[in-house]
Amino acid sequence: MTDVLREQLIDLLQSGHAHQAFDEAVDAVPVAVRGKRPAGSPHSPWELLEHIRIAQWDIVEYSRNPAHVSPEFPGGYWPASPEPPTEGAWDESMAKFRADRATFSEWIGDPSTDLLAAIPHGTATVLGQVLLTADHNTYHLGQLVLVRRMLSGE
Repeated sequence: MTDVLREQLIDLLQSGHAHQAFDEAVDAVPVAVRGKRPAGSPHSPWELLEHIRIAQWDIVEYSRNPAHVSPEFPGGYWPASPEPPTEGAWDESMAKFRADRATFSEWIGDPSTDLLAAIPHGTATVLGQVLLTADHNTYHLGQLVLVRRMLSGE
């Protein structure tokens, strides 16, 4: 049963199933709209991408490292500007997101990781952190897809 659960959790983090997958959604954002906010939206695609990345990184580090210090909430979880600060920032953010997702997936897949154990320096379980990550990523990915569509006229 535990192996099946591990596989399902990793799949939940890495694929889209009932929604567009992260990789497809983010790769589809045109360069010209990455730093733009559509009318009525508080966030640009860049802000959403960075927020997803920062939050996932924080959850992964919190789950695995008792010495980790989370960013200040809420400001530390959002970029300073609606626009990427450099030409390569978008690709760097995607690469970091994917690396953290791979790290989390490897840890979840390790049979020595007790998915139901409480994290020693907190109250959550490993399983709870995985579900939190998947839920948070999916929520903001939906926002990113909507903003992308509004800006690119899809």
